[in-house]
Amino acid sequence: MSPSILPTLLSFLLLSASALAADTGKIGINYGRIANDLPTPVKVVQLLKTQGVSRIKLYDTDSDVLKAFSNSGISLTVALPNENLTAAAASQSFTDTWVQTNIVPFHPGSNLVAIAVGNEANVDPNITSYVTPAMSNVHASLQKYSLDDKIKISSPISFSALQNSYPSSSGSFKQELLEPFIKPMLEFLKKTSSYMMVNAYPFFAYSSNSDEISLDYALFKPNAGVVDSGNGLKYESLFEAQLDAVYAAMDALKFNDLKIVVTETGWPSQGDENEVGASGPNAAAYNGNLAKRVLTGGGTPLRPNDPLDVYLFALFNENQKPGPTSERNYGLFYPNEQKVYNVPLTAAQIGDAAVAPASANNGSKVVVPPTGQTWCVANEQAGEEKLQDGLNWACGEGKADCRPIQPGATCYNPGTLVAHASYAFNSYYQMKARSTGTCDFGGAAHVVTQSPQFGSCKFPTGY
Repeated sequence: MSPSILPTLLSFLLLSASALAADTGKIGINYGRIANDLPTPVKVVQLLKTQGVSRIKLYDTDSDVLKAFSNSGISLTVALPNENLTAAAASQSFTDTWVQTNIVPFHPGSNLVAIAVGNEANVDPNITSYVTPAMSNVHASLQKYSLDDKIKISSPISFSALQNSYPSSSGSFKQELLEPFIKPMLEFLKKTSSYMMVNAYPFFAYSSNSDEISLDYALFKPNAGVVDSGNGLKYESLFEAQLDAVYAAMDALKFNDLKIVVTETGWPSQGDENEVGASGPNAAAYNGNLAKRVLTGGGTPLRPNDPLDVYLFALFNENQKPGPTSERNYGLFYPNEQKVYNVPLTAAQIGDAAVAPASANNGSKVVVPPTGQTWCVANEQAGEEKLQDGLNWACGEGKADCRPIQPGATCYNPGTLVAHASYAFNSYYQMKARSTGTCDFGGAAHVVTQSPQFGSCKFPTGY
């Protein structure tokens, strides 16, 4: 990092109290469950509460999950899956039953605030025409229980619904989607005072065009920015440019008074060789910088006064998702509830993460040493790349005492990555007085209460 960039970045992270008091956006998280190793819903609720998360989006209406969230104070967006769209569009009695079974018993206890009717239906021409009729029937069913003014209805579209997106001012929807899908849905949203749900992933755009798109521009890092040739507005992040392309597309259809909620966005911490940019540090940078951007207020260049409401994807790495490696590595948490990397999820957490590589989340402002003796060791589930990144940072910028793990020194044996990373992580952790957040290293480490055993090496407990 160049010296000229550092002051700018520091000023961005160390925000004033007045900035935090401004009209800010909200961060939520998508809770997907395509996995066989996730914690129970009750434990998930406990995890979310410890992290200060107050908004969650689900992909169904599983009764066990909804019960677990009852009286938790966490608001829920639930979903009517794509496979139910045809039936929901064709039959009011179907949606009456669906609402009676999946919504009414859980309101208001589980704080249901929105229903996503389908998901990215624009990619499947076989179901797009069913979306708005299904939304209308669900709305009519909610009216029967006087819930229509309490629960919003919308349907997430993917960014691929746009025909043009660059420059943002030229944003337009695909012609073939207008009559069967986009226009009827926008009319419904306006009529019911709802909002457009959009899934936006700058990762896909960057990965496919890394030779043309700056990584810093995609990750909200300091960059030269891009000036829209159509309206002269300057964009400093690809995410905001994408949102404004959707706004421009809606404006072109005379729906310029609708709000957008980003129902999915994220960046994978791992990917296949051809998935350019998929990495832990990039994921931490994207989600962390986006969260700070949302929580410090303001909107996009085209809608500067509309705070950003965003749901990060996703809560956990989901090991049974099909597709490329990235699909199983969007999580903020491992299934064991350890963080993959550190991301501020509330305004109070902004500034807690140090200005350091994502492999080291070492900068909590709260220094409260835990009682008793504790040590920081490597999390073997994190994988070699994450462990090596953390080891390199700890022994380099972190200034941990790594002399004992050099060849021939007292803790060189066993000469394994796990052993060496554990020693380095613990050295840094003890040096920082075991303060909160100093044993994370992007999910590569965790705290233990028994002295680590690696050969005859003795791990220090303080400096």
